Amino acid sequence: MIPGAAHRPAFGHSAPSALSRKWTALQDAAEVVAALAGIEPERATPEIRNFPALMREAERWRRELAERGIEEMTAVLEPGIGALLGVNARGASPRPAALALWREFVHARTAVLALLPPSGAFGPRRSA
Repeated sequence: MIPGAAHRPAFGHSAPSALSRKWTALQDAAEVVAALAGIEPERATPEIRNFPALMREAERWRRELAERGIEEMTAVLEPGIGALLGVNARGASPRPAALALWREFVHARTAVLALLPPSGAFGPRRSA
């Protein structure tokens, strides 16, 4: 037995919480882009808010594609925000570039949200 192993979650149990953390961080980053674009923060729809919980019950292929999509959006937003902040720090307006990045993010997020199972619109299933 590995010391401390009894206190660690079994393989795969941390995946939903990792997805949730990544999704939340992605939404936070998108809010920064929206602010730099000068647009109002959007209200999160139930699908956006509950995405990680809804994906827990999805088929494996949906989860894997969603995780890949989240990774790709993160890979675009991280350097994009850095560049936008650099432009802003030099006194130039980041709005046009931020708006383009925002639109790209919304398009990519829509594609990831399309991976929700058909029953996802009704929220996560609950068992008694």
